[in-house]
Amino acid sequence: MADGTDHESVGGAERLLQELAAAHGVGTTFRGWDGVEQPVSESTLRHVLAALGVPADGPEEIRTSLQKTRLAPWRRVLPPVVVVREGQEAHVEVHAPHGAPVSVWIIAEDGSRHQAAQRGEWGEPVDVDGVLTGRLRFAASADLPLGWHTLRADAAGIPAECPLVVTPQRLRTTEELTGRRHWGLTAQLYSVRSSRSWGIGDFADLADLATICGQEGGGFVLVNPLHAAEPRPPVEDSPYLPTTRRFFNPLYLRVEEIPEVAYLHAEDQAEVAALAERLHAVNRNAELLDRDSSYAAKLEALELVFKVRRGPARSRAFANFCTEQGQGLDDFALWCALAEKLEPSAPEWSGAAASPDTPYCTEQRALLADRIEFYRWLQWLCDQQLETAQRSARQAALEIGVVHDLAVGVKMGGADAWTLSEVLVRGVTVGAPPDMFNQQGQDWTQPPWHPVRLAEAGYGPYRDMLRTVLRHAGGIRVDHILGLFRLWWIPEGAGPDQGSYVYYDHEALIGILALEAQRAGAIVIGEDLGVFEPWVRDYLAERGIFGTSILWFEHDAGGPIPPEKYRQQCLTSVTTHDLPPTAGYLAGERVTLRESLGLLRRPVEEERAQAAAEQEAVLALVRQRGLLPEGPTDIRATVEALYAFTALTPSSLLGVALVDAVGETRTQNQPGTSAQQYPNWRVPLAGPNGAVLIEDLPTEPGFSSLVHTVRASLHSGTGPLSRP
Repeated sequence: MADGTDHESVGGAERLLQELAAAHGVGTTFRGWDGVEQPVSESTLRHVLAALGVPADGPEEIRTSLQKTRLAPWRRVLPPVVVVREGQEAHVEVHAPHGAPVSVWIIAEDGSRHQAAQRGEWGEPVDVDGVLTGRLRFAASADLPLGWHTLRADAAGIPAECPLVVTPQRLRTTEELTGRRHWGLTAQLYSVRSSRSWGIGDFADLADLATICGQEGGGFVLVNPLHAAEPRPPVEDSPYLPTTRRFFNPLYLRVEEIPEVAYLHAEDQAEVAALAERLHAVNRNAELLDRDSSYAAKLEALELVFKVRRGPARSRAFANFCTEQGQGLDDFALWCALAEKLEPSAPEWSGAAASPDTPYCTEQRALLADRIEFYRWLQWLCDQQLETAQRSARQAALEIGVVHDLAVGVKMGGADAWTLSEVLVRGVTVGAPPDMFNQQGQDWTQPPWHPVRLAEAGYGPYRDMLRTVLRHAGGIRVDHILGLFRLWWIPEGAGPDQGSYVYYDHEALIGILALEAQRAGAIVIGEDLGVFEPWVRDYLAERGIFGTSILWFEHDAGGPIPPEKYRQQCLTSVTTHDLPPTAGYLAGERVTLRESLGLLRRPVEEERAQAAAEQEAVLALVRQRGLLPEGPTDIRATVEALYAFTALTPSSLLGVALVDAVGETRTQNQPGTSAQQYPNWRVPLAGPNGAVLIEDLPTEPGFSSLVHTVRASLHSGTGPLSRP
């Protein structure tokens, strides 16, 4: 054919593009929720590569990028970072002028020195920028302790160093729970109020909720992410779209718990009391939550308390906290102070204030010193009240205590996107391809980690984030833990179905997660729902990471799986915050809501028929186990039977949704929707008779009945509780 050469050229360019994408961990195909393999478009591949800083506009540019990619490791004496499991030799590639003497050693965290042994050379030397360069293999001792060490090398007088991280083979906190089972409450903290709340559930409410859970024999309380939002109203409603994942949201502070409140002048005390009283009145309101009003009032009160002079002991504690948190806290506080005076669209953010170390920002650190101190102080208060909540949980005999939630990412234009701009990617957002959960796909409008730059930073930003979240936690739930293996990147301006998976070094990310959790004495729960590669769950189990099972999603080709087939190393629950509470789910609320929002891709009658069939299949299995009688049953009895069914599983952790305990039916969050479509994350805890406060729970019939059902089912089911 006359145009055969052109077709061959086009095919060759496509192969080169796919080769370049693969070299940078960009998937060229993906399998959707239906299992069908689909190609990623060339346009998407080029956009994703461009976001990674890899030019790929034409064949010549692609060839140049491929050559640069192949030579990249040869241009470094040592890799950016080495992550290895305990008990294994750390094998390291060292690049040096061919034939030059090379020495490699490790300086451990405790200051001790460990020599690395050479294991020979790999392959022929390569010409790198005019220098004949060899590749040597060294091995560090398998006896290195867990921790963050420094690998150093000297290649013919050229020094180099990189972090060497030794991580647990398997998380020991998981091993410590072997043979014991715990149930715990799962709750959206902002929705769980008491009569003393300022319209929003807070850290003091968390301490009280943990105490109630402990008194009922529970082992943990799992709450939503507590990450910080904007420093001033208006603030983001979604706890999964924070400005930072490293620091906490002062919205959750209980003002009256701050010691300095007692030393306010009489008129200031009266002002704080008036602010609190105004918001106490809305705690019994079952209508939508108003974060902005609550936060505005708290900030007004906190400004007054901040002016109170602290005593020597408190001053020293605050100074120690600031020193421990270091530059990360300073930069976050600077961002908060700047965000007070600069609108999100202000040109300074892309110019004079583009990063924390510009001359403008250096000047602002001095000019805004008092405001920076205020935001440091807020984080110190959060730290203290979280410490109190975890201590209260342990004193109430919760063996695990408070389990924090780690969001997938942060919002564009927030604190992390500013302070960590070097390790986050612009031009793309993360989300999920179309699946049975959301048939149009999801765009979470969050920038992803840059895999290479994060490694070049020695995974320091990732480690620092984990350490803060784990500081006063008995556990951490990692939302979409699959993102530590691969993330769905969506080019800016494209739809969620036009993305591609980008792969990460999961051995490093999971290993560091396990290391930091083990050092904190915390368990790790991975939310491993959705589309995933089959081996991922086995890998997580091998590393001691708990999985997540939701009753309605546990099925195979034959229908719902029997309880005996559930995973042991798992948090199993009936529902999750992305579904309606169980009473609402049983009433078909999931289909009704998605239809009203235009999220269905097939006729509503088909959706209702399928949902009813799936629901009936689960209920039939529950009836087979003698937990539910034939014929009509009231909603509460059905909900309790479903929880009793989860107790028949071998799962070590059982989650009891607080919304199910009080009879709530409203959906907390509908994935894939905006605030204009649905009031996500603004639904307070309520039941058929209105708002339910924390002090109501011990006498709330539904709460007592469901907790009793779970405890009794565990005792008569698959194994002993950790305590009666």
